[in-house]
Amino acid sequence: MTKKKSYYLLSLGCAKNTVDSDSIAQLLDESGYRAVTEARQADVLIVNTCGFIGPAREESIRHLRALAARKRRHQLLIAAGCLAQLWGPRLAEAVPGLDGVIGTRRWMDILSFIERVRGRAHPAPLFHLPDEATTVGDDERGVLRAAVQGPSAYLKIADGCRRPCAFCTIPIIKGTLKSRPPEQILAEARQLVERGVRELILIAQDLTDYGSDLGLRDGLAHLVTAITQAAPALDWVRLMYAYPSAVSDRLIEVIATNDKVVKYLDMPLQHAHPDTLRRMRRPSNMDWVYRTLDKLRRAVPEIALRTTFIVGFPGETDAEFDALLRFVEEVQFDRVGVFVYSYEADTPSGRMPNQVPAEVAEARRDLLMRKQQQISLAKNQRLVGQTLTALIEGHDAQQGISVGRTYRDAPEVDGLVLIEETLPVGQMVPVRINSALAYDLIGAPV
Repeated sequence: MTKKKSYYLLSLGCAKNTVDSDSIAQLLDESGYRAVTEARQADVLIVNTCGFIGPAREESIRHLRALAARKRRHQLLIAAGCLAQLWGPRLAEAVPGLDGVIGTRRWMDILSFIERVRGRAHPAPLFHLPDEATTVGDDERGVLRAAVQGPSAYLKIADGCRRPCAFCTIPIIKGTLKSRPPEQILAEARQLVERGVRELILIAQDLTDYGSDLGLRDGLAHLVTAITQAAPALDWVRLMYAYPSAVSDRLIEVIATNDKVVKYLDMPLQHAHPDTLRRMRRPSNMDWVYRTLDKLRRAVPEIALRTTFIVGFPGETDAEFDALLRFVEEVQFDRVGVFVYSYEADTPSGRMPNQVPAEVAEARRDLLMRKQQQISLAKNQRLVGQTLTALIEGHDAQQGISVGRTYRDAPEVDGLVLIEETLPVGQMVPVRINSALAYDLIGAPV
């Protein structure tokens, strides 16, 4: 009997990268490869890298170098994903011992690429990096474009981005927007529900641009409605990464009226001062932002709004940062992520003057996060005494507690609810909130 070849796959970065990793794993599994959890047991070592910002690149290189240092004679080490696409041959220079580099735009060629690397006549690394005319999303080989994590699943509905944000490398890495066909997404949603998934988290680089390349108007709103009709047993549909100027009245109506759509929206604004936003090449009409937030809260009073901000963007003055602080205090978001600007040489912002000193940017992040912690704690304290439905994600039978999330919390980026009882994973449980922390809630099942 021929021994199965084995692979070790390390996925770094965001949920969108996790979906790509799971798709690569499906192709390997279907071709007869066997997944292993320890690198030393594998014939092929694959790192699906992240290249979005400096710290992510450093983490990717660190893991690749560690694997290269311990690599055995028969093993192949392949770098895939965003940093592979962004750096190409430069990545092989940074990681001696790398055997192959395959970019994001043709991850589906992983099997043929492994064979090419294995059969090469010289030890120099091989590269599979299609030019900029190639977009992601073509010929996905029929694999499920989702990552299942317990009772939830990330479902990718599009890839790439056509927005001009000055700080972002995504268009360089992924190319322009490529929406997946609606019928394919609906089929996958049904398949995931049949597997026991209770929450679908729709993801893309720009969720609200879905379908524009297919000639669809309000494509996301129509897709969400179609998903809830195609998979009626689904409990929750969650929307991540909505572009500020593309949150339409129709989408707000769907969030407000469709019981399957959780009353939650992640809408990264990145800043609140018009001058900073113009330098960022982001929507800078703050009147529109206020009107949209007001529409959302009028239509859905209980909605949980999440956003992200970048501090220390080139040219950010004290006055611009103060305007951001006042905006956060005024609007009272439920969830906020704050990032220090990361210098990216290949982006327009990398060529801008007046780069903000790192220590200034770090201090601004800390100040903004302290402000938001006060807001988050106050909002959570107002939930004490209420009953919220929680999706159970894990439990500790010894301590008699379970961990779950309410509609107000997306996995990995938001808070949790700690429940004083051992409950089955995947169950939807009404929980009475007894106490609150800045990010998490504590309660007991009703």
